[in-house]
Amino acid sequence: MDRRAFLQAGAGLGLSLTGFGATAAVPDKQYQKGASPWPLCLNTSTIRPTPLKDKIQIAAETGYDAVELWIDDLEKHEVDGGDLKALGAEIKDRGLFVINVIGLWGGMPAGEDEWQKSLEATRNRMRMSAAVGSKHVAVLPLPDRDDFDLKWAAGKYKELLNLGRNDYGILPAFEFVGFFKTVYRLGQAAAVALDANDADAKIIADTFHLHRGGSGFEGIRHLNGNFIASFHWNDVPAEPPADQLKDEHRIYPGDGILPIKRALQQLAEIGYTGPLSLELFNREHWQQDPKQVAATGREKILAGVTAALG
Repeated sequence: MDRRAFLQAGAGLGLSLTGFGATAAVPDKQYQKGASPWPLCLNTSTIRPTPLKDKIQIAAETGYDAVELWIDDLEKHEVDGGDLKALGAEIKDRGLFVINVIGLWGGMPAGEDEWQKSLEATRNRMRMSAAVGSKHVAVLPLPDRDDFDLKWAAGKYKELLNLGRNDYGILPAFEFVGFFKTVYRLGQAAAVALDANDADAKIIADTFHLHRGGSGFEGIRHLNGNFIASFHWNDVPAEPPADQLKDEHRIYPGDGILPIKRALQQLAEIGYTGPLSLELFNREHWQQDPKQVAATGREKILAGVTAALG
């Protein structure tokens, strides 16, 4: 069969032939009243000074589908006498779901002795994350160090998957950080997750970290959509240079230099169905009306989705 006949046969079978330059079918737009194939998520770092329950209320009132929470907020909620299961029920009652909690800080120390010592805190964070109904909890390559071993990390990530899945009903997802010393690239995070040799292994990606760590965006096309637990969504200005960017330089998606449109098209091509999670640490935004910041972020993401997919 020649190439023309192969392409025609594939089209007749409804195959996605993105590798040959054909356009992939757009996933069903089941979110945002038919405007998006992906749920839109508010990562609560975007309005960080706001109290936790207000963050959840704002996410619901500004039209998000999901929230991505931070473990320090959950810890404080419990210390203040709050019930995390009740909080999870409130989130669900507001029409939201929790995709991920960030995260398992210090959960990958070097050496077996230090690893064993870290498990008490790790277990407690998994418990809290599961209590609010989160699907995932983020595993970060911390403590950050020059001698972080990817093979060792893959083995420990597998242990964390077993622990989360079996004891708490939650799936840890591995996240890379663009300004870390060792695990700062998409390929490194993918290696850890793949070498864990577990069907539930996933990564958390981030437009900022793809740019900051030098991975770029074309690698997205080589992933399976189900391999990504959550995609943090943001943009960066032209200055400072990539290797000098810090979290506080993040800006609304579409307002900067990142190839947001192309990234969305690639996510459609690989069948990604997880959330686009607005994650900003912009200090100027933290001084503004949190509801307006959340609403503006949602509008910016939707505008990008429309531009990319029509």
